[in-house]
Amino acid sequence: MTSGTLTPPRKERAAPDSPRPTRSRRKPFLAPYLFVAPFYIVFAAFGLYPLVFALQLSFTDWKGAGRANFIGLENYTYLLTSEEFWSSLGNSAVMWLLIVPLQIVGGLAAAVLLANARLRLRGMFRVAFIAPFVTPLVAMAQVWIVAFDTDYGLVNHLFNLVGLPDIDWLQSTVWAKPTLALLFLWKTTGFAIIILLAGLQAVPGDVYEAAALDGASRKRQFWSLTLPLVRRSIAFLVVVQTLAVFQMFAEPFVVTQGGPYGSTTTGGLYLYNHILASDLGTGAANSFLLVLLVFALSLLSVRLLRSRDE
Repeated sequence: MTSGTLTPPRKERAAPDSPRPTRSRRKPFLAPYLFVAPFYIVFAAFGLYPLVFALQLSFTDWKGAGRANFIGLENYTYLLTSEEFWSSLGNSAVMWLLIVPLQIVGGLAAAVLLANARLRLRGMFRVAFIAPFVTPLVAMAQVWIVAFDTDYGLVNHLFNLVGLPDIDWLQSTVWAKPTLALLFLWKTTGFAIIILLAGLQAVPGDVYEAAALDGASRKRQFWSLTLPLVRRSIAFLVVVQTLAVFQMFAEPFVVTQGGPYGSTTTGGLYLYNHILASDLGTGAANSFLLVLLVFALSLLSVRLLRSRDE
């Protein structure tokens, strides 16, 4: 009988289950990243980098040339204590009150009308509502200047036909803002109708059939079904149009140049005036204050919507 230590059997090296991935097999894993890479490259170059650069610029006194000196929060302090800055925000707030509620109500009424399959010439009405949205704004603004001219405008001519006096639409501090608000409504209500019409068409028809069987009138169906079911579309429009109104630039720039007496100088036009004066640091700070304001208003709208859902 021989004695000796038992040596464990040598563990054989397990054969690999699969061959090592070759270069050709790694290609499918890289393909998705290669497809999305152009988006991130373009976003980083034209979205992220300008944003970071503008934030850095808002803390400097850069005039568009020469050295940019770091001045801390001086630009923000100047704007927050500037009467012109708050006046521009006040003008934008008045524009918002003249535009957004009227656009939501009018757009919803038009969307309900266009969603009715029994409406005659429905295609023609859709084109009529959408046409201003795809028309260049500068061309529409020129039409607005001619139509609302005090001496030769079509609007005053129609007023005279019914015995009303001439109104100085574009040179009056009272009427200039409503005139620009009408131009904005004419231009963008088609977009609001598209969003609301999409929301209405997403509502199942069974809901209205069940309500009709229960004896609900069309008025009751609108208040109890249509309005709650398109609430998210309305909230989306409020956020988007708030952003658009506080950034309004082309309308006052082309039609009134911010006058008379600064009554139509919106937040966007006030920002442009800083850039025109080569005060780029203050302009960058102004843009970020507008972003914070719009973000706060958007967050408030979302919170209101969420509270209704809960």
